Amino acid sequence: MPTSRSTDRRHVRQPAGRAARPARPAWPSPGDRAPGNRPKEEHRMRQIAFYGKGGIGKSTTQQNTMAAMAEMGQRVMIVGCDPKADSTRLILHSKAQTSVIQLAAEKGSVEDLELDEVLVEGQWGIKCVESGGPEPGVGCAGRGVITSITYLEEAGAYEDLDFVTYDVLGDVVCGGFAMPIRQGKAQEIYIVTSGEMMAMYAANNIARGILKYAHSGGVRLGGLICNSRKTDREDELIMELARRLNTQMIHFIPRNNVVQHAELRRMTVIEYDPKNSQADEYRQLANKIVNNDMKTIPTPITMDELEELLIDFGIMAQEDESVIGKAAAVA
Repeated sequence: MPTSRSTDRRHVRQPAGRAARPARPAWPSPGDRAPGNRPKEEHRMRQIAFYGKGGIGKSTTQQNTMAAMAEMGQRVMIVGCDPKADSTRLILHSKAQTSVIQLAAEKGSVEDLELDEVLVEGQWGIKCVESGGPEPGVGCAGRGVITSITYLEEAGAYEDLDFVTYDVLGDVVCGGFAMPIRQGKAQEIYIVTSGEMMAMYAANNIARGILKYAHSGGVRLGGLICNSRKTDREDELIMELARRLNTQMIHFIPRNNVVQHAELRRMTVIEYDPKNSQADEYRQLANKIVNNDMKTIPTPITMDELEELLIDFGIMAQEDESVIGKAAAVA
């Protein structure tokens, strides 16, 4: 790759009809943290990642939260780390952004790409990139994450930003998808979970992955985000899980159908219905992340401890060995 690429600040295209970054609104402005009013010596780009079980609402939560951050005046870039390439659709009003891997295949190699081909500006000036992946059943999808992040670094995509966020596929099951943790790209991890057992199981596994690289790479757990499924005592349960994992439940997002209404229009709630109470939930979460000073090394629990937690909260019945393997009519 030519060395000039790392210093060349190429123009980033903005789709026709896309609104430019608006003037910073009055709400919220904690400590007047907007980039224009921040002393240069205080500026430090923060790289964060959202992990969570597939289907938990991670991409939706991430896009709404980043929209709220951009509304506050933060300069944001979203890097989608999912072969579905759906991490930026609500920001760009599109079905799926053309990914780095797709474009590289068309051009011949990633070295032949220009930054403005892979990086697109959406609402509030949010920069959007999708790493993408190979066709199902062919190749390693995690490799797309490695290729894309390396390219973005060399092409100078990380200049003049306050936050870079990685939206990562499902659980930590592959070295490629774990790259933001493994190579210290993301310093803060936020786990999206709920009061459902498998969502909590995935959160615990992700905490285990963070622990593995916490001492060598400096990555920390920023907190659990409870994306409510309206299970019994859900907020109490996730707060207790957070306590056992040595972290915090940074925010509880209530279930609200306006999220689905906005998604049908490929919009964030922040844009679709900015005065809705749900929009304020995402603004609160964004504000908490901006001001978060509780970043910890997690303490994962065992599967038995997780089941005991669910039993303690009445979510799961005490296991009765005598009924295992018996059909409903027999049991």
